[in-house]
Amino acid sequence: MPEFSPRREDTPTFPLPHIEHTPPSRISDHPEFHSLRRAQRRFGIRATILSVGGFLLYVLLSSFVPAMMNQPLFGRLTLGLTLGLGQFVVMGVTAWCYVRHMRTRVDPLARGLRSRLYETESRRASPAAPRQGAAQPLRHGTRGFRTW
Repeated sequence: MPEFSPRREDTPTFPLPHIEHTPPSRISDHPEFHSLRRAQRRFGIRATILSVGGFLLYVLLSSFVPAMMNQPLFGRLTLGLTLGLGQFVVMGVTAWCYVRHMRTRVDPLARGLRSRLYETESRRASPAAPRQGAAQPLRHGTRGFRTW
């Protein structure tokens, strides 16, 4: 299975009573990771339906009801042209909602999950004291990027 799979190969599909529950060893096994993926997926489905649905509605109206789409609103501005320009508005609103959703719901979950992952990794690494003369690991900055 790929490394990013949410399930390990040796995990049963149901919890067995005699197996001790250990903390997740991979980030994809963590329950918060599943809630993060669910929040992203749920919004992605809604945004896709809104965007593609609006575009398909415009195409279907243009194809099957051309008389209505040719109705003049102001001078040479027709209903069809207005709805066509409205597609840009729909895409802009969708992008704005995406950014707002990610900042308010997904990013806090990701930050919390990342901090817990760094915490558990540091706890695992702390008992093993580095030997003198051993190569030091690369130190990462606060954002996870390598600092020079």
